Amino acid sequence: MISLTLSQLADAVAGDLHLFGDDTPETVVAGPVDTDSRAIVSGGVFVAKPGEHTDGHHFVDAAVASGAALAIVERTVDAAVSQIVVADAVASLADLARFVVARVRERGGLRIVGITGSNGKTTTKNLLARILEDDGETVSPHASFNNEVGAPLTMLRVTEDTKYLVSEFGASGPGEIARLAGLVTPDIGVVLMVGMAHAGGFGGIEATFQAKSELVRAVRAGGLAILNADDPRVAAMAPIAAEKGIDVRWFGRGEAAEVRAVDVEVTATGTRAELVVDADPLTLNLRVLGEHHVMNALAALAAATALGIDAATAVARLETVELAERWRMQPLGSERVRIINDAYNASPDSMAAALRTLAQITGPQERTVAVLGAMSELGEYAEEEHDRVGLLAVRLGIQRIVVIGADARRMFLEAVAQGSWDSEAVFFATADEAYDYLVTELRDGDRVLVKSSNSAGLRFLGDRLGEFFA
Repeated sequence: MISLTLSQLADAVAGDLHLFGDDTPETVVAGPVDTDSRAIVSGGVFVAKPGEHTDGHHFVDAAVASGAALAIVERTVDAAVSQIVVADAVASLADLARFVVARVRERGGLRIVGITGSNGKTTTKNLLARILEDDGETVSPHASFNNEVGAPLTMLRVTEDTKYLVSEFGASGPGEIARLAGLVTPDIGVVLMVGMAHAGGFGGIEATFQAKSELVRAVRAGGLAILNADDPRVAAMAPIAAEKGIDVRWFGRGEAAEVRAVDVEVTATGTRAELVVDADPLTLNLRVLGEHHVMNALAALAAATALGIDAATAVARLETVELAERWRMQPLGSERVRIINDAYNASPDSMAAALRTLAQITGPQERTVAVLGAMSELGEYAEEEHDRVGLLAVRLGIQRIVVIGADARRMFLEAVAQGSWDSEAVFFATADEAYDYLVTELRDGDRVLVKSSNSAGLRFLGDRLGEFFA
């Protein structure tokens, strides 16, 4: 975080300052901000956020022991540290982020990119950050810090020297992206796709469209919207950009896109794509697994080149990326049994993309094995969408379908209904039961996808399998 006095911090969050020890209103604080007392370092600011299962106020002493110089609290705590008392700790986090980013932006050097979409946000964020970081200090989210807590925490990592802030905006309901993006009014807004992820929370695909379009509406005057030309719902955001008076830059596979892939070849070690970037031909050898990640790379290229990065330089930097993020198409195991752990998140679109990748990278003498768990946050669409996954797995010719957990059982039932019986499709109630089966069932030449939403916990099963077959 930038250097601020306690008085400035109190004003920024509209809180009451309670001084401790030798502190005065002019005492300067410049350490990082966090809501996790375990992450606090010397000089840091601890925000005591009430939670569903615990209360941050119970950990103020732990934060002080780690060196916290200030605690932002909703009630005073008997702790040896200056405190700012606010009405709402999470809201104060947003207020502070808005204030800090505005202060840095006043200096004139900070450029801000916001990214949203039903799938691909974290991968695109990481790819873009990799391109930009060689050009200047770049701040981007750790993991998927994209909600009402994670997004402001990322913003608060900017310093006076930060050149680029890449923010990832997720949402579980309408209005959330508008609130988060409104904290920084991005120079560039990137919309990747509008799919069924979180459709239950939004109330349907059209409501999801409205929610994702909030980012375009939040882009500052004179800014830029980077839109997926291949997704009709994303393309339909162009009139919103026109109303805002901001330009549109297109990415995709079709001729209409300024940044496009004209030919894509998927292998077990990555993806080769022939690109056209503003009429210039380029070749991208992306080491991240999966054809669908080419679209994420195109979005990152569209943003980077809009920021003035040379296209060939941007492509070269993309080619250094070996893994988008842990638990996202992460190769594990060995050549004998290759595990692809993609179980950090799942939606109908990402599930389909991962299954297609499994089919594409498996050779004729190898066997495809899909280990599948539930997709969360689909609401009334859950049964239908789980049925579709089971159907797709059969149509792709996946040779072993292993379904885990009661919430995913319809995938198994649909696979059996479509002809995957006689042990081609199996069901287990728990990951431990599935593990015991898989370590005896898997054989040399198997290519194994582990895919589910985070809540299903299969990412840990993927790790265990990767270690067993390493």
